[in-house]
Amino acid sequence: MAKELEGTPPSDDPSSYRQKLKKPLEFWQNLGPGLTTGASDDDPSGITTYSQTGAHYGFKILWMVPFTLPFMAVVQEMCARIGLVTGRGLAANIRKHFPRPVLYTCAILLFIANSFNLGANLGAMAKASQLIFPSLNFGFMVCAFAFVSLFFQVFSSYQQYAKYLKWLALVLFAYIFSALSVPNLDWGEVVRSTFTVHIEWNREFVILICALLGTTISPYLFFWQTSQEVEEEILAGKTSIAQRVKETTPRDIKKMRTDVWSGMILSNLVMFFIMVACGATLFVSGQTTITTAADAANALKPFAGETAYLLFAFAIIGTGLLSIPVLAGSSSYAISESFGWREGLYRRLNKAKAFYGVIAASTVAGLLINFVGIDPIKALIYAAVLNGIVAPVVLFLIVLISSNRRIMGEWVNTPVRSALGWFIAVLMTLAGGGAIWALI
Repeated sequence: MAKELEGTPPSDDPSSYRQKLKKPLEFWQNLGPGLTTGASDDDPSGITTYSQTGAHYGFKILWMVPFTLPFMAVVQEMCARIGLVTGRGLAANIRKHFPRPVLYTCAILLFIANSFNLGANLGAMAKASQLIFPSLNFGFMVCAFAFVSLFFQVFSSYQQYAKYLKWLALVLFAYIFSALSVPNLDWGEVVRSTFTVHIEWNREFVILICALLGTTISPYLFFWQTSQEVEEEILAGKTSIAQRVKETTPRDIKKMRTDVWSGMILSNLVMFFIMVACGATLFVSGQTTITTAADAANALKPFAGETAYLLFAFAIIGTGLLSIPVLAGSSSYAISESFGWREGLYRRLNKAKAFYGVIAASTVAGLLINFVGIDPIKALIYAAVLNGIVAPVVLFLIVLISSNRRIMGEWVNTPVRSALGWFIAVLMTLAGGGAIWALI
């Protein structure tokens, strides 16, 4: 009896539970800018692109998920490392090391593209709200979402705001659950398609591939990731550039890479499950055209049931609330750093009026798009084309900065990372050129 008791695990010991929870809690606490950046990549415009891909091609384009993951992670890791090592945002680094006209052109095009994207996201959130509560007024909901997002960015502290974004990222799991709730899913076909490359040589396919690349490797993510790493350092007490440059440690880099890869994996998992859900329902039923994220949610209802439909609709609102601050914020970081204005969400409104003014201007510009007769889908196409133009230029600058030992010191790119960076820059150049060719 004594031996039996001796071998019995202390299941009622509270300390054993705390020990089991310690590692997951430490992992969660170490996540930050990488998680929110990856999550914001799955905004309503991205959801529309993934939904359309699944509805039109079924599982045939699932191979793009494992294909884009390492590229996303490598680029965002470079951006995060630049922020950690230099103590400056991406635009501030470009301003310091490259001609001003290049910087100003990138910042202005980014602002325009982000405003179009932001407006389309606001419209998608309002439409999703009407799916859940049909009596809601579209115009009122667009204004309400814009106001709520702007209010939290301007009037909450960075520490509170960062926590809000981090927890909001969990809404993405709704897309995974919605796909898993689809009955009679052929997982064998899903796995085969994930590792089988399918290519078609026509304009429609080229536009779709360009859109997938553009919505996963987007310029606004580059600027946001870099600046958020700096904000996190400031929050930790490294308030001067000298402190941030001197105190970058191997532990900081390891923590950052875990954060970035976690965010990018989550982003691509969501991309995967949205395409699976729409491929297993809409494509099979012959409903191959999706124009908005709200359309995708509504279309799923007859095939996937109330659970998947409501999860999809609620998640559109959640991802919109997550992405709008990132779109507006990245524009403001880029423009404020370009002109040397005080910037940072950690600053109060009266200490960074221009910075918050750009956030407000971008949000209002996006808001107005929903009331001036611009088709939201065309707005997304315009944004994708602008991203296709801006992304390659910014990517070349990112690789040049992160490969420069004089700037990065011991944290300079390895030859493999540099090679991958140049490959991604060339790939995005071809994607941008392909989008322009296909739309002309």
